[in-house]
Amino acid sequence: MIDSPFIRSVILKRDIVPSFKQYPFNLPSFINLEQLPFHPKVTYLIGENGMGKSTLLEAIAVALGFNPEGGSFNFHFSTYESHSDLTDYIKIIKGVNKPKNGFFLRAESFYNVATNIEELDSMPGGPRIIDSFGGKSLHEQSHGEAFFSTFLHRFGEEGIYILDEPEAALSPLRQMSMITRIHDLINEKSQFIIATHSPIIMAYPNSVIYELSEEGIQEKKLEETHHFQIMKQFFDEPNRILNHLLND
Repeated sequence: MIDSPFIRSVILKRDIVPSFKQYPFNLPSFINLEQLPFHPKVTYLIGENGMGKSTLLEAIAVALGFNPEGGSFNFHFSTYESHSDLTDYIKIIKGVNKPKNGFFLRAESFYNVATNIEELDSMPGGPRIIDSFGGKSLHEQSHGEAFFSTFLHRFGEEGIYILDEPEAALSPLRQMSMITRIHDLINEKSQFIIATHSPIIMAYPNSVIYELSEEGIQEKKLEETHHFQIMKQFFDEPNRILNHLLND
């Protein structure tokens, strides 16, 4: 198990923030943020759209040296400069040990990562990058298959893994399989930070869940999150909920 996390916390350098009236600092999640501790195994960032979880996750990833569009530490391509400047205003508190591996995986730009791999592999010399992703072109697989192939083949021991809404490409069964893969990698001294809407993915027990909302950032148990409560309510009483949605 992890003796010391690779990342201990993130600090917002409030003294140099230009204004808490401009984006993204005007979001409730950041107005009162000072320091956010990370779990040594898995930290979840959850919340409704627009609460800043992906913005914060991206800033953490870029501060660690990842490409804003995703990939490993060695990816440096850019298709569209759209990331916020939050990275310039945060400080990452690192652990004693350095990760031997790492990956920033985000659903919205994974296609660009796959394209960059093919472009690099088309150049002469050196081993094929795709071989570390399972050997089959990511473009020749479904989005979900390519995602899961990356989990299985590219992720390795003693790594720091930043995942942005991985459930976007995964069926519920694959999401359960992902929990198994996360557990395997945790046992190989890896650490995860995950932004997600999926109650399945956020169910891993050795973790902390931070919910970003209009009230700021609050630590929650799985059963206390809005995501879990809404899903449970729907499946407990689907007819009543549907009647309310469709008739009221």
